[in-house]
Amino acid sequence: MTRRHGSLTARRNCAERTSPRRTHASSWCKRKVVLLNPSELFSVESQIVLITGGSRGIGRAIAEGFAAANATVVICSRDADSVERAVSSIGGNASGMACDVSQPDQVKRTVQSVLDQHGRIDTLINVAGVNRRKPAESVTVEDYDFVMDTNLKGAFVMSLEVGRHMIERKSGTQINIESLNTWMPLKGVLPYAVSKFGMQGMTKALALEWGQHSVRVNSLAPGFILTDLTKKLWSDPTMQKWNEQNAPLGRLGQPEDMVGTAIFLASPASAFMTGQTLFVDGGFSAGWSWPIPPE
Repeated sequence: MTRRHGSLTARRNCAERTSPRRTHASSWCKRKVVLLNPSELFSVESQIVLITGGSRGIGRAIAEGFAAANATVVICSRDADSVERAVSSIGGNASGMACDVSQPDQVKRTVQSVLDQHGRIDTLINVAGVNRRKPAESVTVEDYDFVMDTNLKGAFVMSLEVGRHMIERKSGTQINIESLNTWMPLKGVLPYAVSKFGMQGMTKALALEWGQHSVRVNSLAPGFILTDLTKKLWSDPTMQKWNEQNAPLGRLGQPEDMVGTAIFLASPASAFMTGQTLFVDGGFSAGWSWPIPPE
């Protein structure tokens, strides 16, 4: 059988065989992959891509990257005005709508609207996220709910609403934006760290269940990224020095640094990859630099 997925042509010669450990027939296949064009291996052209938190920061950069790669991009964010400005700037086949992912009814309406307009969703990218920095003992239930409702519950509801459609189509990719906190939590951001560990668990659990439906779920974990929301933090000389001393690449990341990995995870190039987290962090997760004196 020959099947095309994007620009990837695969020929499968399968023989049915019954495993002694199973009561049903299992398919054992030899799969020969022929690339039509090396550059097309990473193609996302003509995909319908839904991006939450797509009006600024990492979400907007990813949206711009997919639009430049000739995908049809739909962004959503809580603020309608910011969505409109972002769509105008992104251009191409971009569109958008207001959606607060912490509100399940809004998530459901957004997904249905995209399906009504485009007929399908090929890739979902859960970027929407919030944070509140304070010592753990000062965190209130309201703080916890504020962070978790957007970062984890919002992504959970969005993933399931889109996932049901992908399961029906037997095709789709979901990408969750985790954090360097899932490698090693930072002080002062307890609810945020909990939400991102939860997202990592959700990524693995969904990948485990949905692989049988040809739906892949992976995560991208950014390091320290300079955005409008973090400019004040990283303008502090102490923070700048700390980053320079500990980041192997010696700099902060830019939102645009996330684009290549996101496109890879949405493209046929990652067709045999699911349940994984890719750290795009300038090398931070490689280990700590320590001030050992020279011999």
